Parts: sequence; C-alpha cells; structure tokens
Amino acid sequence: MKAFEFKPKLYTALKDYSKATFMSDLMAGIIVGIVALPLAIAFGIASGVSPEKGIITAIIAGFIISLLGGSRVQIGGPTGAFIVIVYGIIQQYGEKGLIVATIMAGIILIFLGIFKLGTIIKFIPYPIVVGFTSGIAVTIFTTQVKDLFGLTMENNPADFLSKWIAYAHDFSTINLWSTLVGILSIVIIIVTPRFSKKIPGSLIAIILMTIIVYLMKAYGGITSIETIGDRFTINASLPNAEVPDISWEVIKGLLPAALTIAVLGAIESLLSATVADGVTGDKHDSNQELIGQGIANMVTPLFGGIPATGAIARTMTNINNGGKTPVAGIIHAIVLLLILLFLMPLAQYIPMACLAGVLVIVSYNMSEWRTFRMLMKNPKSDIAVLLITFFLTVIFDLTIAIEIGLVIACLLFMKRIMETTHVSVIRNEIDPNNELDIAVREEKLIVPKGVEVYEIDGPFFFGIANKFEETMAQLGDRPKVRIIRMRKVPFIDSTGIHNLSNFCRLSQKDNIHIILSGVNEQVHETLEKSGFYELLGKENICSNINLAIQKAETISNK
Repeated sequence: MKAFEFKPKLYTALKDYSKATFMSDLMAGIIVGIVALPLAIAFGIASGVSPEKGIITAIIAGFIISLLGGSRVQIGGPTGAFIVIVYGIIQQYGEKGLIVATIMAGIILIFLGIFKLGTIIKFIPYPIVVGFTSGIAVTIFTTQVKDLFGLTMENNPADFLSKWIAYAHDFSTINLWSTLVGILSIVIIIVTPRFSKKIPGSLIAIILMTIIVYLMKAYGGITSIETIGDRFTINASLPNAEVPDISWEVIKGLLPAALTIAVLGAIESLLSATVADGVTGDKHDSNQELIGQGIANMVTPLFGGIPATGAIARTMTNINNGGKTPVAGIIHAIVLLLILLFLMPLAQYIPMACLAGVLVIVSYNMSEWRTFRMLMKNPKSDIAVLLITFFLTVIFDLTIAIEIGLVIACLLFMKRIMETTHVSVIRNEIDPNNELDIAVREEKLIVPKGVEVYEIDGPFFFGIANKFEETMAQLGDRPKVRIIRMRKVPFIDSTGIHNLSNFCRLSQKDNIHIILSGVNEQVHETLEKSGFYELLGKENICSNINLAIQKAETISNK
C-alpha cells in the first residue's frame, strides 16, 4: 500500500492562483465570516462555554482546516452536532476535561488520516447518520426551550426527559417579552431568504433584535429580557495557550467521548466535503482532510476552543459566494478575528431568546425529517437501526447511540450476508453450462460413486463457518471423498480456517479424503499462511472441478 503523502489542498491551489481568484475568495471569505459569527456565538453558549470561545474555535480551527485540509472549499468551525456531546462532557468533567477529550479526538483523527481510513468512515450506514443527526436536532431544540420562552428555573436538568418535566413544571414562569423576541427572530430568519440571498437571516435577526431590546431596556423600562451580558463576561481577545494536566485515569475516562467526537467530526467533515465536490466538480482528499481536522482539534482546545469540523451550511455559503480555494476559509477566519478584537463587546447586548431562535432554526434544518420519514418506508432492519439510534441519542447520549447503532448495523449486515451465502451438496452431476471453473465439455460432469461435492457460495467468515459445520453434521453420511468447491469464496477468516481444519481432521479420522477445488489466490494465500495445507496436503488442492473429480475418482476406485 502506498504511504500517506501529506499534501494540503492549499498547496496545489496556489500553483495556478490569480488576482481574479483572490478577489472571489476575498468576497466569499468576508461573507462566510459574517455568516459564521452568530452561529459560532450560539454554538458556544449552547455547548456550555462562553460566547467568545465559539468564535475562537471558528477562528483557529477554521484557519487550520483551510490551511491543512484536503478540500478546496471546506469551511471548518463549531457545529450543532457537537453541542450535545460537548455539553455532556463539561457537565461531567468540566472544561479541562473537554480540552483533553478534544485533543484526544484530534490525535484519533490524525491516525485515521495517516492510515488511510478516510474512505472507511463513508461506510457507516445511512440510517445511523440520519438517526443521530435527527436525535441531535431534537436535543438542541430541547436545550433552547428555557431561553426561547424566558423561563425562570431553579434547576435545569441535563437529560432529555427530566428537562421536559422541569419545563412543564416551570412553564408558568414564561416571559412574554422574551418569547416575542424568540418568535420574531425565527420569523426573520425564515423570511430573509425571500429578500436576500447574500446576508444570512440569523445575522439580520441578531442585529434587529439586539437594537430593539436595547431600546426597550433604555427607554421602555423593560429589563426582564436576558442578554448575553447578563449571563457571561466577554473577553474580547485571543487567550494564551494552556496545556492541561493529562493523566492515564483521565484518558481512560474520556476515551469514549473522544472517540465519539472523532467519529462525529470525521463523518460530518467528509459528508460536507463530498457535498461540496458534487457542486464544484472537484475531488477532496479524505485522508488529508482528516489530518487537517485532527490538527485543528489538537490546537484549538489549547486556546479554550471546543471541537470543530467541516460545516455544510458555511461550506455551501462559501461556494455560492464564489469561494474557489482554501484562501477563502483563511480569510473567513481573519474576518472573525477582527470581529472578536474590535466588535465583540457589543455581543453582550444580544438577547438570549434571539440566540435560542437561531438554534431552533439550526435544529430544524438538522432534523432531516423528510429523509427520516422516507427511511421509515425502508426494510425493517433499516428502520430498527434508525429508530434505535434516534431514541438512544435523545434519551441517553450520542456516545451510546453511535456505539450501539454501529453494533446493531454490523449484526444486521452479517445476518444479511449469512442469508445470501449458501452451502449446497452435489451427489449426482454438474451442469457445465452453469459453471465457471469447469473445463469446456458438452456432456454433464458425473460425480463418481462414493464422492460428494460441497459448494460454498459466499465469504467463509465466522457466521458461515458455523453454518457449514451444521450442514455437515446434519448430513451424517460417510462418502470416500469429499470435494469442497471454494470458487465463490472471496475470503476466509480465522474462524472459517478453524472450522475447515476441524472438518478435515474429523474426515481423516473417518478415513474420508478431502479435496479443495477452485480456491482463489487470496484464500489460497490465507490457507497456506495458516498451515492448513500441512494438514490437508498440497496435492489435494485442485484448480478446477474437473481435476478434483478425476482425483476423487482415482481415490474412490482404490
């Protein structure tokens, strides 16, 4: 296998770079930076950290992902998918635990890229992706109910069911002014695309609602609407890097969360890059993209940032506004840095209900309810994986959902493979018109007396190996020669070799001769390395069924 070559897309994009391309990247970068601002603030707060940390993540991770990633147009930063897992880690381990988990996730992503496992991520079943994405959307919406309605709550539980019980108990504390701000924000975001394709509705909603709430507080005497400044102290500067204390106990405790961050980040970034490829006609380097994502997630938390990945909405905004190369992503990070340094103090006036409205729209767009409904018409196994992943994500947490969803999907896949793999017995004759490894002849190939032919059709892995053993046990007969045709066996695993060896030993004990026929090169090499041929004897390996039957006939006539 060819070794991994570290070659970011920026390296190749700059070879034929021009002034016209730079101007396109400049305009796209400025617009994407503006679009990313409200989302970065909202994702930071919803994740349980201060608002500037969302922007710091967008700045540092966005810069590194564009600088070292494998896509020409990918925009990186905090996303809604991480809100649930980040909030859970902070609740259990604090912000220092989050830093360690994110660094660990970055290391995992780098190794995934180095060992060229970027393409394997794409094989995660679609029902799992839709299940946890929809589950995250429901969870994000649930976390925003308090701020959307301005509820006054002494205790806001972390888990889904307890949250809704608490909301029902405290809904009488609803703040009508906050509710009005939240609903107006949602309406503005929904209607803005009808009038403006360039400026995002979330930014317009935040600007308008912030001005209105400020005027209401200053001149209307309405002070009950909570703003960012009422809850957080904003630090409008880049913090110094801090390396956290890392112990083996902390690593063991945070490994499941780190794996979840890595898998989720890999899926979302590669999905985003694939969608971008479909629009631009370019082809991203999935392994290089994982390397870039990994480095970003190792560096960003040192400055207090949260996990980051490729963001589909911001990537599409970049493409739609003329972004051509990773330079646009770098400019977007610079724009956010300037906003942080010079305009961030104004963020203290943003109403929490308005940010809740922004996240309600984010959760709706993430929900993929149309796709969810469509998948409900698929086979029952897909529906089971979809619903289990969805409900585990909502009721428990994302880590459990991904782990159990993958296990169930793997078990169902193996069940399907077993259902399509067959073990058959041929005692009389073989039709040459239906065979691939038989020599050309017009008459049918007769199976000699005292000889049985067993056909294995499909991969000979642990599930099928047991099926083969059961089939042999059910037959219970004792021919002189058994021919095992393996022409349709693409691979064999250790369980298959073990069962085949046991079958061979038992047959030899009963003075039954075993012959293998039509073994392909890969299976042949595996059997040879395992030492199976020492048990069977290389003289009993035939390239096709004609030679196998000739040999069997000679043995049976002795």
